[in-house]
Order: sequence, then structure tokens, then C-alpha cells
Amino acid sequence: MNRREFTLAAGAAGLGALVSEAETRAEDVKTMGAAPTFVLLVYPKMVLQDLVGPLTVFNLTMGKTHLVWKDKSPVATDVGIAVTPTHTFDDCPRTADVLFVPGGLQGTTSLLEDEATLAFLRTAAEGARYVSSVCTGSLLLGAAGLLRGKKATSHWYVKNLLPLFGAIPTDGRVVEDRNVITAGGVTAGLDFGLTISARLRGEEWAKRSQLTLEYDPHPPFDGGTPEKAGEEITRDILKIRSPALLAAREAAQRAAARLRG
Repeated sequence: MNRREFTLAAGAAGLGALVSEAETRAEDVKTMGAAPTFVLLVYPKMVLQDLVGPLTVFNLTMGKTHLVWKDKSPVATDVGIAVTPTHTFDDCPRTADVLFVPGGLQGTTSLLEDEATLAFLRTAAEGARYVSSVCTGSLLLGAAGLLRGKKATSHWYVKNLLPLFGAIPTDGRVVEDRNVITAGGVTAGLDFGLTISARLRGEEWAKRSQLTLEYDPHPPFDGGTPEKAGEEITRDILKIRSPALLAAREAAQRAAARLRG
């Protein structure tokens, strides 16, 4: 075989390998099943990271995401970056694999008595395979009556409000109870997203997503919970946030009273 024949043969072999790989990927896509569907509530003064963390993982499932609010006007987040809804309560999908609610203490508190939002969550939950939240978003699920008798978590400084809605407060970055999956404060969003990914696409898929994101956290300080931060820092945080926490408690109590009829 001369050089020209060798080159042609090698090229053909390489092309064959590429074709084979492409065919394999195409077959993988065929066998994955239907793309998962996500309905994500967005609202004014939510914490952007509560949304972006899970959404980053949701996108890696090759699913379809829908950002839903009362109208399609951009909503301001805690960091001033606006998020534009893609759907309204009226035109979003009636069924979804995942209904998701992000948190944000001030924004959440203002919606605990917003019947339009709570009614939407109740209706959307009926057509959802999983009902989920991150951070204070679980308070909205509770106010909508979706946590009765369920284990759930939230941001550490409002988790004690969950029993008002009949929920069972439970420690954990991610807490699962039947089809309800809730996660703790802001940074638990990636843990939550990977948990959802594993439920929808399998553990191997979720592990590949984790590696793709290089999610291997090593925080500079070991103080991300009250137990680790200690009493003094925890007390300071509670003092600083006391007006907002009081407002959240009062709104949650009123919302819980309405649930009881």
C-alpha cells in the first residue's frame, strides 16, 4: 500500500468512526424518552441564584423550561438583574415533570397571601410529576396547601414556619417525600437540581452533569449552617433580618389560618 492509499484508508476509517459515534449519540437521544418539562415560577424580589442554580442543571437534561408569572413583564430579582417570563399563569403547560418554586424572603413573604399565585401553584401541582422548591420557596408550597403531612425543608431561618402549613420540618440539603422535593437555602439549588436530574434521567446522567459543571464545592469557611457558624454569628444574622423574619411569620400565620378555613 502506497502513501496515498494509506491516507485514503485512514481517512475512511476515521470517517467511519465519526459516523459510528454520531449514530450512537443519535440512538442515545432516541432512547432517552421525551424531553422533561419544567414549569418554574418567577416573581419579583426572588433570589436569582435560587433560580439559576437549578435551571443550569435542568438545561443539561435537554428538557424544556418555562418561566411563569402573572404576565410577561420582566421581574426584578434580589441582585437587580431582571428575569423575563416566557409564559403566564394562563398559557403555561398544564402538565409538567417538575413544578419548581425558587425562594427569596421578601418576595416570598409578599406572595404568601397572593391568591392568584397560590391558586396557580395548586393547579400546576395537579399536573406535575414532582412538586419542588429551593429556600423559602417551600413556604409558598405550604401556603398553597401542598405540604400537608409531608417532610420538607427550607432556609434555616424560616424552617420553623413549615408546621404552620402542616409540613414536617426536616433537616437536609434536599428532602424528598413522595413527589415533593424541597431544598435548603440558596446554595442547595445545585444539589437539588442534580437530585431532580437523577430522578428524570438516571443517576449516571446526573453524575455526568455534576462533572460537566465541575461541582466539587470547597467553601473557604466551614460556617454555612447555624451549627457550624456558632451562636454569635447566628444571633447576629437573626437580629439583622428580624424585621423581615417577623413579616414572614405574620404572613405565614395569616396564610395558614386561611388554609384551615
